[in-house]
Amino acid sequence: MAYNEFAYFYDEFNGEADYDALYAHIHAKLKEHGIQDGILADLGCGTGELTLMLTQAGYDMIGIDQSEEMLCVVRDKAEQLGLSGRLLLLRQDLLKLDLYGTIRGAVSTFDTFNHIPDLDTAIANAGFFMEKGGVFLFDMNTPYKHRNVLGDNAFTFEEEDAACVWRNHYDAANRRVEITVDIDYHETGEHFHEQFCEYTYDLDTIRTALEKHGFALESVCDGETFGPLTEDSQRYFFCAVKQYTQLEG
Repeated sequence: MAYNEFAYFYDEFNGEADYDALYAHIHAKLKEHGIQDGILADLGCGTGELTLMLTQAGYDMIGIDQSEEMLCVVRDKAEQLGLSGRLLLLRQDLLKLDLYGTIRGAVSTFDTFNHIPDLDTAIANAGFFMEKGGVFLFDMNTPYKHRNVLGDNAFTFEEEDAACVWRNHYDAANRRVEITVDIDYHETGEHFHEQFCEYTYDLDTIRTALEKHGFALESVCDGETFGPLTEDSQRYFFCAVKQYTQLEG
């Protein structure tokens, strides 16, 4: 899945996201594991808010996304912040990830891995280039959110430049949410339509994939409060540690 036209309004429509809290939690986890510098990959970096915050913290960031439109937004932000020469942006499918060397860790936020139909391969790729002791910090929407929050509901977002209608259909048999996004520009009258799926993965499936590919799942918490999981948590947040480099595997 790649957000295309939606990329230019993603930050406006995602305005309630608490990037400061997310960054603080991720930065603390990295420091807990002795990772205070070096190369990190942001897998599915979107418009780059977290990528740029970690760049400013001194990490050598690789921002990876399948959407060229998203990467264009990141480039514009990096230029405005004077960070253009301090990060590498790659347009890649996470199922075909190809980096140029090892990384100390990876982050992936706002349910990127729910958009991937082959979770096993995506996690294998995330770990392939990671050093022993590297940390994979990522979140995913929970089955509860897919069934009870997205479900068959529709959400409308109104901004100054455009309106967006986000419609969901939960397909229980195939364990996925089918999503359509319609954007209408107020000034030009242009209309854009995108559709994609989020796939539902339970904790056991995620844990099994991590362990299969050399990660130890160190902790899982609520991905919005960063406190303990509850029955109605809408997002998982995982901290997994790579147990060996790929050559040792």
